[in-house]
Parts: sequence; structure tokens; C-alpha cells
Amino acid sequence: MNPLKGIALKVCAVTLFIAMSAMIKAASEEVPTGEAVFFRSALAIPVILIWLWSRGDLRTGLKARSPMGHFWRGVVGTAAMGMGFAGLGLLPLPEVTALGYAAPLLTVVFAAMFLDEKVGVYRIGAVALGLIGVLIVLSPRLSTLSGPTVQTAEAVGAVLVLLSATCAALAQIYIRKLVQIETTSAIVFYFSLTSTLLSLLTLPFGWVMPSLPNLVLLILAGLIGGTAQIFLTSAYRFADASVVAPFDYASMLLALIIGYLIFDEVPTTTMLSGAALVILAGIIIILRERYLGLKRGQARAIRTPHG
Repeated sequence: MNPLKGIALKVCAVTLFIAMSAMIKAASEEVPTGEAVFFRSALAIPVILIWLWSRGDLRTGLKARSPMGHFWRGVVGTAAMGMGFAGLGLLPLPEVTALGYAAPLLTVVFAAMFLDEKVGVYRIGAVALGLIGVLIVLSPRLSTLSGPTVQTAEAVGAVLVLLSATCAALAQIYIRKLVQIETTSAIVFYFSLTSTLLSLLTLPFGWVMPSLPNLVLLILAGLIGGTAQIFLTSAYRFADASVVAPFDYASMLLALIIGYLIFDEVPTTTMLSGAALVILAGIIIILRERYLGLKRGQARAIRTPHG
């Protein structure tokens, strides 16, 4: 374990994911969502394969014990990516980032529903607090559903990003099941492969030949996305999840900076207030998970015979 290395890798991953999102957003005016998903997924595959080869895991890391598990994780993960990319074209980057923080909150709810995990009052309260924050972020958008065309598009974007967070939370439920029988390498690789193949289904719906600047952005987005996924996976090899997870929220600061400097996006007080509540809720859940993890560890130590 090397917590500082784990934190550094997590911060690098978060930075690269925000950079990738900014590239997808910049290309979204010309490039359809399905095509953007293809570039993001397909170009991540060689990066992942090179990583596995360098670790000596190329042969063992790609064995799949649950092909259908990978498939369904790929379906919901691709849906999350597609709706998130569509939202990027309609909403400011910081707002998309804030709404994306709903995913870990919904994961707690889905874990209780589908995995029979016990969720106590602390986490229920944190989820409620976070969802209030989400509603605050959403409120200006949903009130404009019957407004002018531009405002209606932004409202649709907000709904898409929230649905993206919901699918991302469902993907986490599949991942929690897969990690019991599959390697992390296999989960990462087969998601990229599945999302690449699924994105091809959108080919008849108007793919375009991107202009050179947008083509470069899409290629970079795929390569950077694959690299970020590797950094993210590696971060959890060097530090506990409870140590590195809070650094997810550094993405808000990066999104605010990139949104302002590149896209001339000025965040509203309402958006910032809602985002602050969602971030607070996420941190409460992380701290609670760490506390429960320590208690489970102590219980196992007591049950383990010594001497």
C-alpha cells in the first residue's frame, strides 16, 4: 500500500476524465453522440491491451467467467456514457459534473434493493441530502421545459445526465457482482469492447466525417479516456477506496476552471449550492463506508483464532 501514490493516480485520473469530457463537449456540435462513444471506447482498447501486456496480464487478464455479466454491465455502462455525452452538448460542463455526482448516491439505494445490503440511518440521511442537492441543481432546468427551444434543450440535457447517473449506478451494481469472480483487467477491457460494439448500432443514424480539429479531439478523448481508466484502476491498488474516493470531487474545481476558460460558462449560485450538498452527501457516505469497513475488519480479527 502506498496512499500518496494512490491519491496521485486518482487525481491524475480525475483530471484526465474532465479533459476527456471537455473534448467530447467541444466536438459535440458536429459529431453525433453514438460516434463519440465509439471513438471513446474503441481507442481505449489498444491503451488497455498495452497496459495489460506491460504487466504480464494479457493472457490471464482477459479471461471472462461471466460473459453475460460483462454484457449487461456493458449495456448499462454504454447507456450511461451515451446519455452523459449527449448532456455535455446541452449543458455547462460544471453542471454535468455536479449531476454526475448522483451516481454514488444512487448506488447506495440500488445496493440495498438488488444486493440486499443493509443501509443504516447515516447513509439514508446522506442519500436524502444528496438528492435534495440534485433537485436544487435541476430546479432551474425543469422549470423551463415549456420555455423557449434553447431552454427546453437544456432541460432535456439535465434529464439525460440524471439518467446517465442512474445507469452509472446500475453499472456499479454489476461491477460489485463481477469483482467476486472476474479480474479488474477483464472488467475494464470487456466494457470497452462491449461499448465499442454497441456504439456501432448508431451508425445508420447519421455518423459524419469529422473535421480535422474534431477528429483530433475524438482520438485524444479515446486515448485519454483509456489512460484515465488505467490510472483509476491502479489508484485502488495502492490505497483503500475510502482514502482515494473523496478526490473524485476535485473534478468540480477542474470543471469550473475549464468551463470558464474554454466554454465561457459562469456557474450560478443555485448550481454551486446544489453541488455542495451533493458533494457533502458523498463524503458522508465515504466516511461511513470506511467506518463500517473498519468495524468489519475488527470483527473478523476477533473471530480469527490466534496462536
